[in-house]
Amino acid sequence: MAHVAEWKKREVEELKNIIKSYPIVGIAQIGGIPAPQMQQLRAKLRDIALVKVVRNTLFSLALEETDKEKNGIAELKNIIEGETAIIAAKDINPFKLFQIIKSNRINAPAKGGEIAPKDIVVKAGDTPFKPGPIVGELQKAGIPAAIEEGKVVIKKDKVIVPAGERISPQIAQILTRMEIYPLEIGINLKGVYENGIIFTSDILDINKDEYVGNLTNAARNAFNLAINSGWVNKFTIDTLISMAGINAYNLAINIRYPTKDTIEHLINIAYMQMLSLSSRIGADALDKDLKKKIGK
Repeated sequence: MAHVAEWKKREVEELKNIIKSYPIVGIAQIGGIPAPQMQQLRAKLRDIALVKVVRNTLFSLALEETDKEKNGIAELKNIIEGETAIIAAKDINPFKLFQIIKSNRINAPAKGGEIAPKDIVVKAGDTPFKPGPIVGELQKAGIPAAIEEGKVVIKKDKVIVPAGERISPQIAQILTRMEIYPLEIGINLKGVYENGIIFTSDILDINKDEYVGNLTNAARNAFNLAINSGWVNKFTIDTLISMAGINAYNLAINIRYPTKDTIEHLINIAYMQMLSLSSRIGADALDKDLKKKIGK
């Protein structure tokens, strides 16, 4: 049997203890994050989750050895990719954890060779540059630069690297000089385990506003359906009683049923009908008051 280094055994045991101790266990990809930024990200998450860089093989082994106690957690090893960290948390749900991690991504300058994650746009307006060779450099990079009133200005918005295209070293240098940092670096949460379920990033990455809007519409539609079908519950009872009162009142008015609530309305209807009838008969049949009321 091959000898296993003691430090590896200790590492696996530590990982197993983390997995057992935390109800929320996630796998994150951390490749490409410089050490200072990684420290900054870990500091931001310190009060929310434990973040520990791991060796993939040892982490996979720890997941396998804890699968009996946490059914299905070994499936997390299928999404391990590149440089990895374990993220463990207690008092937060996977979706909130994902949003917090996503919101803590950091803008970073391009060095050249990277793929633009979205359109890289140089906005129209003043620049911090003084007139000089920089104007030619900007124009060579495809940026509509000019000198106006002793300042270097960008004449109009310009997409200089469309999303999905590679950023050249020349463009990267110009962007850095303009303090445009087109890249985002941060922890990429690939998946999270909770209560026997693994939530992958495509499930966790929801648009909060859209999700809340959908829930609101669903609740509104359910309420309207309940009202239209006359389904009585604690949410509909007040509206249904109000509607029943309105319908009863309208029915009483239509069938001329006098009550303390309808009598005034019924008298007004009778009065208007009397005036309408008086206007159609001869003036000789009317007294002075009626003639005055209908203008005869």
